[in-house]
Amino acid sequence: MQISAKELGLLLNGVVEGDASVEVSGPSKIEEGTEGTISFLAHPKYEQYAYTTKSSILLVPKNFKPEKPLSSTLIRVDNVYDSVAQLLDTFEGDIPQLSGVSEDAFIHEEALIGKDVSVGSFCVIGKKTIVGKGSTIYPQVFIDENVEVGENVTLYPGVKIFHASKIGNNCVLHANVVIGSDGFGFAPREDGTYKKIPQLGNVILEDNVEIGANTVIDRATMGSTIIRHGAKLDNLIQVAHNVEVGESTVIAAQAGIAGSTKVGKNAMIGGQAGIVGHVEIADGTRVQAQSGINKTIKKEDTAFYGSPALEYNNYLRSYAVFRRLPELQKKINELEKQLAELTNKAEK
Repeated sequence: MQISAKELGLLLNGVVEGDASVEVSGPSKIEEGTEGTISFLAHPKYEQYAYTTKSSILLVPKNFKPEKPLSSTLIRVDNVYDSVAQLLDTFEGDIPQLSGVSEDAFIHEEALIGKDVSVGSFCVIGKKTIVGKGSTIYPQVFIDENVEVGENVTLYPGVKIFHASKIGNNCVLHANVVIGSDGFGFAPREDGTYKKIPQLGNVILEDNVEIGANTVIDRATMGSTIIRHGAKLDNLIQVAHNVEVGESTVIAAQAGIAGSTKVGKNAMIGGQAGIVGHVEIADGTRVQAQSGINKTIKKEDTAFYGSPALEYNNYLRSYAVFRRLPELQKKINELEKQLAELTNKAEK
């Protein structure tokens, strides 16, 4: 694809400064920009590269004031990140897409496949499973019996969806995602062994959910594990049985949520954060990376840090103290020594 600065300006509702006829064929990082590409400047710490980049076009905020001459044509926009997302959507159209149904795929005769569904090689689609129109199923995907897959869903290679799971419209599941694996349920016995508890529920992903590679979402023991509308989960996340993740909540890589916990809407969970089971997390909660949540959070729109987690500002104040503990201990020892000397003198 070749697209000019003038065309991009119209597409992004931006203002072009410089050669409006210059064309680009794709995006590049500002520090690695080459001729024929478009880069963007969204954070001041990268401004130095604006003066050295060889990118033909540079996407910048409307209020950007260069301190040195620029060689790139500028496109000024209201929101650089929104414009970059739109820009990448434009160039994504050049990536080859899967089309048609492979002869190497197995589709059960009682499965119902919608219009314009693409199915790659070595896929399995089970009995009484429904796949909505416009969905794309890449090679080596396994979809069990009685599964519902909505419209315009993308399942990347190696995805596994177990029986009775329900996937909403416009969902994206990246490589090796597992939906509906058994929840971790075992009952201890008197002899010290464990009896497995049957996991009879399912998993429900509502519309517009995206799940990163190698993330696992367990089926409920009874009822459903639910990922609500618009939630986004990163790679390598564990979501246990009967968990509910709220609408438009985002969770970063390697986080883990234990069973029967309910996370509210618009929450932000940082990487490697852990949340214990059977608690509730209020709407808008923000959990910093590597934090551990061990109790219910009732107050909305609060931030937490540490393990066990404290409110963010309290954690920072506490950290300012405990990082100096060795120094404070030394001072206390000195004061105790001085006090002991004064006490001895007083007794004499």
